[in-house]
Amino acid sequence: MFPIHRNRRLRTTDAMRALVRETVLTPNDFMFPMFIAEGQNVEIPIPSMPGIFRRSVDLTVKEVKELWSLGVKAVNIYVKVSDNLKDNTGKEAWNPDGLMQQAIKAIKDAVPGMVVMPDVALDPYSIYGHDGIVENGEILNDPTVDALTRMSLSHADAGADFVAPSDMMDGRVLAIRKALEENGHHNVGIMSYSAKYASSFYGPFRDALDSAPGFGDKKTYQMDYANRIEAIKEALHDVEEGADIVMVKPGIAYLDIVREVKNSVNVPVSVYQVSGEYAMVKAAAEKGWLDHDRIMLEQLHCIKRAGADIISTYFAKEAAILLNK
Repeated sequence: MFPIHRNRRLRTTDAMRALVRETVLTPNDFMFPMFIAEGQNVEIPIPSMPGIFRRSVDLTVKEVKELWSLGVKAVNIYVKVSDNLKDNTGKEAWNPDGLMQQAIKAIKDAVPGMVVMPDVALDPYSIYGHDGIVENGEILNDPTVDALTRMSLSHADAGADFVAPSDMMDGRVLAIRKALEENGHHNVGIMSYSAKYASSFYGPFRDALDSAPGFGDKKTYQMDYANRIEAIKEALHDVEEGADIVMVKPGIAYLDIVREVKNSVNVPVSVYQVSGEYAMVKAAAEKGWLDHDRIMLEQLHCIKRAGADIISTYFAKEAAILLNK
């Protein structure tokens, strides 16, 4: 007897497959990470990330306008800090006239609707390249949280919609939320990098910002990639402390974590498809080993299918162009 149910009936044509598709990807799903440089009319290519640049504020604004026209409604911004501004306190991070603050103001002035989420971490400002204040080779938690709180308030004062602490210090979400409330920033949200792993996929990003650790590694604060349950604990703690969005980072290699976190929290989940994941697709496509656009869209669909509400990806612009056709 032939089977009553023939599952292939739902796969017969493009129209049929589209009709029953469970995961639909749109530009609304994307956040674009951007690197900001000092100067005017500056555009510096990042060799390990083809198609990605460090741009001065004026050219960043131009790019943001194009992203908005494509339907990308959020940007996550990072700054390349001059060496002479780096120290072990991170004080440049809360300079009201600093590069990050200038970039936030310029983007919001040019495209008020764009959701701007500046990175909150000390590594771009640190002479040691670590995400916190260093003493005798140790990354100090509580003094770092104090610095991150000042940094977050400065971003909020500049007009940021969300602050995005990526440092993995304990208790920083609660401290930031408390400070935002006490200073009248009730509507400024927090997207916490809750499950950020000590991953080797970050290499090109550190090239982009010249922020590789000057000694040791980041394993005393970023998560062990062998752990799963710990990610759930971290995410739940951050939600309890006031996080509006939690993030899993990296992406493709951590989709099991994405699903675990999605099943455990009642806030949106963001996933960062990181620089190494981007670079691998670019390199393989350049060699002719993979079809760039098909792999790009497949990976983005898979990230969303796993539970991502927001995908922070360097493919955002390219994917949006394809999806808009």
